[in-house]
Amino acid sequence: MLFWQLFISFLKIGFLSFGGGYAILPMIQFEVEKYHWLSTEEFQRIVSLAGMSPGPIATNSATLIGYNTAGLPGAIVATTGMVLPSLIVVILIAAFFFKIHSYPWVKSSFYGLRPIITGLIVYAAIHFGFSGSSEAIFHWTTFATLLIGVLAFVAITKYKIHPLTVIAGSAVMGIVIF
Repeated sequence: MLFWQLFISFLKIGFLSFGGGYAILPMIQFEVEKYHWLSTEEFQRIVSLAGMSPGPIATNSATLIGYNTAGLPGAIVATTGMVLPSLIVVILIAAFFFKIHSYPWVKSSFYGLRPIITGLIVYAAIHFGFSGSSEAIFHWTTFATLLIGVLAFVAITKYKIHPLTVIAGSAVMGIVIF
C-alpha cells in the first residue's frame, strides 16, 4: 500500500507540475503531510538536501522522500512516479514530430529558430558574464574573459578536447588571471 501511495502521489504531482521545481514543493508537502510520511523538520531537511543536489529539486525530493519512507524500493517507486509523466509527454511529442518533421514548413520553422536560439544563448552569456559589473564594459577583464572564451571554443571545436577538461582549464586560467 505504501508503494502504491508513493507512486500515485508523485505521478499526480508529475502530471500537474508546472512552473518549475520550487512551485511543486507545496504539492509535495501536501502529499507528505496527507500520508504522514515525514515530519515538517524532516521534510525541510530533505528539500534542503534536494536543493543542494544536482538535478531538479522536485525529482530529488521525490527520490529522498521515497528513500526515507520505504528505502531503496520507495526511492525507485517515487522517482518513477515523478518522471513518468514527463517521459510520456516527450514520447508523444517525439512521435508527433517524427510524423511531421519532413514537411517543408516544419523544416523552415526550425531553421528560422536557430538564429533566435543562438542570439538568446549569446545574450545570456553576455548578461551572465558582465552583469553586476560596476566597471566599464571595455576593461582589461572584458578582454581576458573573451580570451578565455575564445580559447575554450577553439579547444573544443578544433582540438576536440573534452568539455570538462576545457571547463577545468578555464577555471584555472580565471584563477591565475583574475
